[in-house]
Amino acid sequence: PSPVPSAPGAYGWWFRSLPAAVDATGCEVRDDLTLLHVGISPTPPPASGKRPVSQDLHKRIRYHFGGARGNADGSSLRKSLGVLLAKELGLELRRIGSGKQITLAGGEAVLNQWMSDNTLVSWVVRPEPWVFEEELTTNLVLPWNLQGDTAFHQELKRLRRDAMVKAGKLRVLKEW
Repeated sequence: PSPVPSAPGAYGWWFRSLPAAVDATGCEVRDDLTLLHVGISPTPPPASGKRPVSQDLHKRIRYHFGGARGNADGSSLRKSLGVLLAKELGLELRRIGSGKQITLAGGEAVLNQWMSDNTLVSWVVRPEPWVFEEELTTNLVLPWNLQGDTAFHQELKRLRRDAMVKAGKLRVLKEW
């Protein structure tokens, strides 16, 4: 059971504690929680006319929390957290299975626990969440939304890229 509705909308990730590298200057803070990331579900319908993705808030938030096989490969939030908390939690991006999927391998469970202890999520139902996302990303300081062009955004992109290159050089794990 979950209070998160199976509906389209936007969600925000709030943090009790922050990885040391995060500059939260100007971020929204409420009740000692800092908003670092927002997302939407579903994404806008494809311009090609193809069928839209059938995601909703419930599925997407559950995936970010690590439920239903959620991992760093399909969650930008989890990948960023994994990279920023790598030293503190002993995490490392790895290729698994055929080598095409990238996860934190055994570290996914460690990250799940860290998120359970340190994060909360809020949401709002919106029929076309991509319209609202633009408003949010324009008006809020969101260090983990990669669209930004601050020094921290550039550093986070570099850290993620370096972790992916390193993962590409390590042997592929058959399972995790």
